[in-house]
Amino acid sequence: MRHRSIYLLPNAFTTAALFAGFYAVVQAMNKQFEFAAIAIFVAMVLDGMDGRVARLTNTQSAFGEQYDSLSDMTSFGVAPALVMYEWVLRDLGRWGWLAAFIYVCGAALRLARFNTNIAVVDKRFFQGLPSPAAAALVAGFVWIVVDHRITLSPQVHAWSAFCITVYAGIAMVTNLPFYSGKTFALGRSVPFWVMLVFVAGFVFISSDPPLVLFALFIIYGMSGWALWLWRWHKEKQRSGA
Repeated sequence: MRHRSIYLLPNAFTTAALFAGFYAVVQAMNKQFEFAAIAIFVAMVLDGMDGRVARLTNTQSAFGEQYDSLSDMTSFGVAPALVMYEWVLRDLGRWGWLAAFIYVCGAALRLARFNTNIAVVDKRFFQGLPSPAAAALVAGFVWIVVDHRITLSPQVHAWSAFCITVYAGIAMVTNLPFYSGKTFALGRSVPFWVMLVFVAGFVFISSDPPLVLFALFIIYGMSGWALWLWRWHKEKQRSGA
């Protein structure tokens, strides 16, 4: 009984993330787009916890990896695309569903490549924008516009959503390096100031969650290009020397 309950723990977090993604779709169908966007962010937090819980409790399994991947496809692939489509992309006709499909296809390809390359890539960096971050870009745009009641013309909203959705979909299948954060170990001791930084981060985010989170994920979504350019510049310097 103890053995089975331990393996249930990380999969329970995965199930909760899957439910959050499903809840986002339901809320989008009910035109509750702010709740839908928040649900995607909740799914992102839960998805980040299941893997760490599995490693901390030494309960990794092939089943958990596959289940997590299927949950990610729902919460960070299908759900963000449907939320964005129900929100404004529908107004663009075929261009709207095309943008949504590009995002869904990018998420599927991203997850498939991640599953097949998990043993050969540098664990410090993701290859392409990770699907949770892509979902945060899409959901963050919905959340900030709805929460701040940003009033622009419907065409500006729709085409802005189109560009963000397509960019997120394409960025997931690029070879751009994005910092993974997997080298940060929760079990090791850290200086006291690190805890202060975490507290300050929570306070900063809580001051205006939709604005801060969307800004942070925009920076992260562009960081791959900055790191790629820096590597390209360093390589050019080596070859020139």
